[in-house]
Amino acid sequence: MNRASLSPSTFQHRFPTVEEYLHHRPPYLLVESIVEIRSDQIVTASSVSADSFYSAGHFPGAPILPGALMQEMTTQSAGILIAAEHNPMEHFDTSDPFANEMALGVLVRVNWAKYRGFARPGDRLQIRVELLDRVANRFDFRGTVSSGEATILKNGFQLANVPSQTLQGER
Repeated sequence: MNRASLSPSTFQHRFPTVEEYLHHRPPYLLVESIVEIRSDQIVTASSVSADSFYSAGHFPGAPILPGALMQEMTTQSAGILIAAEHNPMEHFDTSDPFANEMALGVLVRVNWAKYRGFARPGDRLQIRVELLDRVANRFDFRGTVSSGEATILKNGFQLANVPSQTLQGER
């Protein structure tokens, strides 16, 4: 990662649950646990459940995790990394959507994605995301999703921190 582009006004946070890093909640909270966090990398995990909201329709009789949700797993993992290691706010609270002045880790670009396999109910997935570069409030990432020894997704994407009111709209 290009360390020269890091902002000096960032804060580190450690929380006991995934929910304290992200505003996402079930059924759309796709990351179950954090395996490891470093300044430029995160490893998370998630299980594919037969009871998930998409299972009955994607595909009937042969359920697989949609590729867009694998992309979202890498995005959520990167969001956790931003909240943990590159947070512009000293005080950070995801229990109240109006508590934070900034919305962290908003997906602004998918540069590329290569799908190389499927995730099925019962699979335990490992999500690995690496921060490649940061310029101001924009972050470039590379991610992988693996099931066992097989890498089933590789992608490159960009997240940005934006003012919370941009997402909240008019109240």
